[in-house]
Amino acid sequence: MPDNLPRTLPSPWDDFLTELDAMLTDSLELHCVGGFVFVHFYGVRRSTGDIDYFTVVPNVNLDELAGEESLLRQKHGIWLQRVPIANLPDGYEARLKEMAPGQFSHLKLMAPDPYDCILSKLERNSMKDRDDADYIFRAQGLDSRILRERYEKELRYKLIGNVGWHDRTLELWIEIFEAGIGDRL
Repeated sequence: MPDNLPRTLPSPWDDFLTELDAMLTDSLELHCVGGFVFVHFYGVRRSTGDIDYFTVVPNVNLDELAGEESLLRQKHGIWLQRVPIANLPDGYEARLKEMAPGQFSHLKLMAPDPYDCILSKLERNSMKDRDDADYIFRAQGLDSRILRERYEKELRYKLIGNVGWHDRTLELWIEIFEAGIGDRL
């Protein structure tokens, strides 16, 4: 976790996840993606209303416990959202970091490293995603060579659709990152 962020999650996230943790009897690892990671792990200054996750280990359905129609969502106004498809580079699992170490008994929230977070947003390429990626790139002092190499070796081959479009999007993002456009640090 970046040093400038608190080690525990703020409310209502803490309350929601503490209740979910109390419902669990075994360890559960969520591979989180999206706005929750950008905001609560990397310090992006914006809001989010759910926790997107790509993988749960072991594989269980969390919709009833903590999904959009759950009692936990009704109580806290936030929920878990399974993302069935995420573009994450090969080997992302080995680079995951725990978001709130020691905060929960059974639940481990895992966040992709900053390069993987940026690459996970490349395909959608919305203004919000570019702004989030720009913030993380500069706040974490990332290297465009590493970003480009990870894209080329671990992600590009499995992208669907117009791969040239993704290549150009990555180059545009790197230009933005290196130019410091939209600097909010």
